[in-house]
Amino acid sequence: MHNRAGKENSELSRRDFIKTSAALGTAAWAAGTSRMYAAGSDKIRLGLIGCGGRGTHDTTNCLKAAENVELVAMGDVFKDRLDTSRQRLTKSAPDRVKVTDETCFAGWDAHEKVLARDDVNMVVLTTPPHFRPMQLRAAIEAGKHVFMEKPVAVDPVGVRSVIESSALADRKNLTIVAGTQMRRIAHLMAGVGRIHGGDIGDVVGGQCVRIGSGMTTWGPSPRQSGWTDMEWQLRRWLFMTWLSGDFIAEMHVHNLDIMNWAMGGHPVQCVGMGGRQVRTAPEFGNVFDHFAVEYEYPNGVRVEYMGAQIDRVSDRCDQWIVGTKGRAYLDFANAIIEGDKPFKYDGPAWNPELRQHKDQIAAIREGKRLNEGKRIAESTLTTIMARMSAYTGRALKWDWAMNASKLDLSPPKYEFGDLPMRPVAVPGQTQLI
Repeated sequence: MHNRAGKENSELSRRDFIKTSAALGTAAWAAGTSRMYAAGSDKIRLGLIGCGGRGTHDTTNCLKAAENVELVAMGDVFKDRLDTSRQRLTKSAPDRVKVTDETCFAGWDAHEKVLARDDVNMVVLTTPPHFRPMQLRAAIEAGKHVFMEKPVAVDPVGVRSVIESSALADRKNLTIVAGTQMRRIAHLMAGVGRIHGGDIGDVVGGQCVRIGSGMTTWGPSPRQSGWTDMEWQLRRWLFMTWLSGDFIAEMHVHNLDIMNWAMGGHPVQCVGMGGRQVRTAPEFGNVFDHFAVEYEYPNGVRVEYMGAQIDRVSDRCDQWIVGTKGRAYLDFANAIIEGDKPFKYDGPAWNPELRQHKDQIAAIREGKRLNEGKRIAESTLTTIMARMSAYTGRALKWDWAMNASKLDLSPPKYEFGDLPMRPVAVPGQTQLI
């Protein structure tokens, strides 16, 4: 038997979750979207959906990024996280945090209540990645501009939904910006620009490595008495595949997004391996702690990815792009090209986490198109298909994963109650869906 959350609206299936959210957006569609933008002023009024550390961090940066931006509504499934985030935001930007008790919402329907407010014209979506597709759809249907964190889905069904919502955003003249701030790091912009300009010749291969922090101190542990399965998994979401997509999606999407950026598009197939050797205790859910994947891009270009979240190993985080006339090295601090046209970036720098919000706010105010939804959906699928390959031991083609896979990691119900954890994947035994 499931434990009850005390409210009927806490018992939602994924279909109900989406259906209810969609109904909320119908009125906004009928009324048009222009009224959603600050009633003719240049004021941006934010709603925060997902009040954990990342949501608080992103909202702080958004409030700092430009003048005349206010936070007017907040929502989270957990009231304690909502209260903590509200306190931190109020302390950091007291003149810009305009939320009241009446505009702070807790529970499964908190996102609906934020989106239903006419004074909200932009939302920050920072709930666990599983919820991104349905909440993005609800936000776009409600006529809101969206900043959303990466990754934007945990399965191919969710990726397809994000692409559909992104197309709808274009039709409604709404902006979508994704939290892939590495695309706005000055030296990486310069380095990738030179790759695209032919400075290393034709790209023939590449390598992407990110190994290090095991994240073993992240989140609440051990499980508290009184927490149902669902609450425990939500509070430890980083280690639950259905909520995070595994670390290759949740974190390393940054690095693989850089590879897609440098390559000019997504891979056409991949084969992966992986497992868990260190993070094996129950509090680490059912995710892996290491992956190794070979991606094939168009024209037979191969990129090798190696990733791990393991403590006390040699840290490394970089990308190599190899061409017929040289090679490029890209990391958090450098963009270096060796070969016929050597280059090392030594120009100006800026805060990419502020710039992503500056760019979006400027686009909203100037009425310019800015929609990163499809691009981040493709980078998200780049990570998901690798995880699917490693979990099952099967090589995968992009077209099958994008168009035919029926993998949907949604739970039967969105309620606080029993939710058995899926077993840890075993290559060669876990089914490819």
